[in-house]
Amino acid sequence: MPEFRELTVTFVPGVTPGKWIHRWQERMPDVPLVSHPVPETRQLDSVRAGEVDMAFVRLPVDKTGLHVIPLYSELSVVVAPKDHPIAAFDELDVADLADEYLLADPDDFPQWRDISSEIAAGTRKPLPPMAGIEEALDLVEAGLGILILPMSVGRHYSRKTLRSRLLHGVPETSIGLAWIDNPVPLSADDEAVIQEFIGVVRGRSANSSRQPSVQAKQDAAPKKGAKVAKSSTQARTGAAKGKSSGANLRGGGRPGGKARAQKRGRR
Repeated sequence: MPEFRELTVTFVPGVTPGKWIHRWQERMPDVPLVSHPVPETRQLDSVRAGEVDMAFVRLPVDKTGLHVIPLYSELSVVVAPKDHPIAAFDELDVADLADEYLLADPDDFPQWRDISSEIAAGTRKPLPPMAGIEEALDLVEAGLGILILPMSVGRHYSRKTLRSRLLHGVPETSIGLAWIDNPVPLSADDEAVIQEFIGVVRGRSANSSRQPSVQAKQDAAPKKGAKVAKSSTQARTGAAKGKSSGANLRGGGRPGGKARAQKRGRR
């Protein structure tokens, strides 16, 4: 594989890139991989600014000027205080939350919005200020409402004072990989590194022919046809030498042997 300064990647809460980092280190030890977390609200800032090469993002995102490929989906959970009635269940349906105050924009969860008692009655109060998930969880902990989060995010922000339960009836969320759609095409070397990482994340094996590193090795290896042609040439050369040697052997095994043999016959 070509030389590359290093590969820089960001990831949002809930994404655990450790397995991909380990695979990368095994396959591409000459290309360092640097990764660091970013808040979901700023998940595209660094990649759009050209500060990192790629970003693990929570979909959907504005794809303008980006390449984005989906990787996997995950279920959602509802988060409430540990003494909330949901703690008595292993799984719930969104209809079970009709009488709850959801600490989120109702339009983000239309399945809940359409069955909400307070919205139907016109009594829903405005959302309190929340700068991020941590502050939203503080409000849940204080008993001011519930949250619906991707399962991995709920685990990431797990607290002893809270309980999360699997929630059905809301769409799954997805994680994707994004990188800049540069108007100036990447060099062949840089593009190969990017494609190599995509293959690692998508689970391609180290011997997959779709991996650039494998393709590079195949291109560098001697062609089978060339070997066959070389062997045929060597065989023909050897045969010609053998025929010549045979003639010499019939003539006495040394130059001029045939002439001397004929001379001995005349005697």
